[in-house]
Amino acid sequence: MRSKRAIQGLSMAAAALGLMQGPSLAQQTSADFYRDNAINLIIGFPVGGGYDIYGRLVSRHLGKHIPGNPKIVPQNMIGAGGMKAANFMYGVAPKDGTTLGIIPDTTPSEELLGTNGVAYVSKNFNWIGRISASTNVQVLWAPSGIKNIEDARAKESVQGGSGPMAPAVIYPKLLNALGGTKFKMVTGYGGAAESCLAMEKGEIDGCLLAWSTVKAAKRDWIDNKKANIIVQWGATRHPELPDIPTMVELGKTPEDRAILSLYASATEIGKSIVAPPGVPTDRVNVLRRGFDAMLKDPEYLDEVKKFGLDFEPLSGEDMQKYVEELAKTPAAILAKAKEVRDGK
Repeated sequence: MRSKRAIQGLSMAAAALGLMQGPSLAQQTSADFYRDNAINLIIGFPVGGGYDIYGRLVSRHLGKHIPGNPKIVPQNMIGAGGMKAANFMYGVAPKDGTTLGIIPDTTPSEELLGTNGVAYVSKNFNWIGRISASTNVQVLWAPSGIKNIEDARAKESVQGGSGPMAPAVIYPKLLNALGGTKFKMVTGYGGAAESCLAMEKGEIDGCLLAWSTVKAAKRDWIDNKKANIIVQWGATRHPELPDIPTMVELGKTPEDRAILSLYASATEIGKSIVAPPGVPTDRVNVLRRGFDAMLKDPEYLDEVKKFGLDFEPLSGEDMQKYVEELAKTPAAILAKAKEVRDGK
């Protein structure tokens, strides 16, 4: 039997040999692998939307920061509000590091709340990194007379959304139950753009929209006092919206705020990239480090600025920890959250 000292000596020799030979075997293997293989980036939403814009931005820059410089090929996979792509990434996508995905920011909360059709466990994804947080806001058209959250508690207003399980419908409904607002929901709109157009036409009083979209495409609403932002659908106030309360702040009790925090997790998940479970650890690490390097790339940052995109990134390791902690939400809070969502 070899002595402990002998084993230590062999370990030191192996480490020294590794240094003389340059990059680690893991790095060499990954470089060789990605030199011969492209990476498919599955985008769970239609072309032209926010997820697609971020996804195609990443596809233009990530490859040059991964050993072997693989081509990143964006592919849109539409269905079930992004759940189709999340299920594909979990159960069907190759587990060799050749497939990444941008999936809904509601992915963990939908799983924890037992939404029909979920076929994944969020904490088992390999989280590569967050491109940016997702700050959504509730916008009220000025003629509605609602300028702030106190007005929304005192007076009924009509809000638009696509369907009963869409965030644009669920969030105001939750705030009615837990924050004392008087939102009345009208569904059937095709999405945020259609709802907000209806607001501009005076058909409804308000709509839910991403803050980044307001900044980039609807800035005149705010600058010319055509509309008011009354709540941020998140857990923490966006630096650019320091005077607008978050949904979590408006909960009446600690339990209310815990429930609202669960739904607000979508803001923290944001526009994140995942790899399937089962991808070799060395390739996950290579992808994460490539992602981190991309975030410092001047060409990438120039495009972020050019398109007026939010830039609130987070490392893959931090995202993994966040999702794992979220999975520990007490059963009692989850049960109450379902009751409120379902109107029971």
